[in-house]
Amino acid sequence: MPFDHLGLNVSDLARSKAFYAEALGPLGYEVIMELEGVAGFGAKGKPDFWISEGEPRAPIHIAFASPDRATVDAFHAAALGAAGKDNGQPGLRPHYHETYYGAFVHDPDGNNVEAVCHSPE
Repeated sequence: MPFDHLGLNVSDLARSKAFYAEALGPLGYEVIMELEGVAGFGAKGKPDFWISEGEPRAPIHIAFASPDRATVDAFHAAALGAAGKDNGQPGLRPHYHETYYGAFVHDPDGNNVEAVCHSPE
C-alpha cells in the first residue's frame, strides 16, 4: 500500500516553504494547507508532504515521482533556482535499472530531494 503522507522538520519554515514551492512546482505540487508552524504540499488537492518548523533531524532522502524526464529536468532547474545545492544532475542511473532517470538536490537543511521517472524516454 502506498504511503499517505510524510513530514519533516525544517530549521526555517519560510525559507523551506519558498524552496519547496519552487522546486516541486514542476511536479504539480503546491502549498495546499497551512497551520501555525506547518505547511502541507501536494498535488490534486491532497497534502502528502509536510514541513514543520523545528529542529531538523538527520538528513533524509525523499524521491518524488515524475511523469516524464522533462519534468525531472524542470524540477532540478527550479530547485537550483530556489537556492538548492546540486547533488546529481538529471540523467540515467542504470545501476538502479535501465530507465531510471533522476535528479538530486540538497534542500536548505541538507535533505537529499530527488525527482525520478521510471518510464522510457
